[in-house]
Amino acid sequence: MRLASISVDLDSLPHYCRIHGLPESLLDARARSLVHAVAVPRFRELLDGLGIPGTFFVIGEDLESDPVAVAGMRASHEAGIEVASHSHAHDYALTRRGPQAIHADLARADAAILAATGVRPEGFRAPGYTLNADLYAATAALGYRYGSSAFPAVPYYSAKAAVMGALSVLGRPSRSVLDSPRVLLAPRVPYRPDPAQPYRRGSGPVLELPMTVTPALRFPLIGTFATTLPRASLHALWRTCRRDTFFNFELHGVDVLDASDGIPPELVRQQRDLRVSATQKMARLREVFGWLKSEREVLTLRDVAGRLSASV
Repeated sequence: MRLASISVDLDSLPHYCRIHGLPESLLDARARSLVHAVAVPRFRELLDGLGIPGTFFVIGEDLESDPVAVAGMRASHEAGIEVASHSHAHDYALTRRGPQAIHADLARADAAILAATGVRPEGFRAPGYTLNADLYAATAALGYRYGSSAFPAVPYYSAKAAVMGALSVLGRPSRSVLDSPRVLLAPRVPYRPDPAQPYRRGSGPVLELPMTVTPALRFPLIGTFATTLPRASLHALWRTCRRDTFFNFELHGVDVLDASDGIPPELVRQQRDLRVSATQKMARLREVFGWLKSEREVLTLRDVAGRLSASV
């Protein structure tokens, strides 16, 4: 049986301001909570409608500051959705902070998730998909079952470098971080990392479940493109991955939001997928989720790791 997972990174809007070099003062209290107040229920609706589970990667500091986030994650956990860690502060430079600071950040996120759901997280996704030996060591020390941070997508990496360079020239540098080019050679299928170089195969204790990219071009099949590409193009990309034993479909909260949800126009201008209506996005995602369900067994990432841990 081929497997699939659907996971959502719950990055709140301040993080998008940081990516695009915009002041966070653009956001009022409602906009800051929009991902948890509006996007999480919409994703719950999509998953419930098809009777499939999902994984939410939540940021610890949101659980410490936003009661709506706590209530949403508690309800999601009770509904069978896995709540995993997306770090505490979603610091794009987390891999540069040193072993002690990294461990402290992840431990604080674990505590916030435990307080909200009653269960410690078993999975981790790095801010900005950036992984290194120190961060991998922290996930191992904290006993995670799996990580899902490797994103060996050549077009994404190139576009990110270009955007970061352009923003620097404009005088509003992005707070995002460009990962090591080694990620481009990382396996595109589940693997055991080398703890010293986690983008290489080895025998590390924490299984890595990379985001799905196509076999040849390594084009990323993630929510942003699922909701914005022409349907024919998306389906052609989907077909190239049909032989993969595991399809890891990664999305973000903004993938079900649009400008009418109360997002500042300055951010909408930079984050162009927000110009697509949420209704249109949800219809497309419902279709893609249906493709996954029709051809694969859809599980949480935690359960995928459980299935694969003995064979990888």
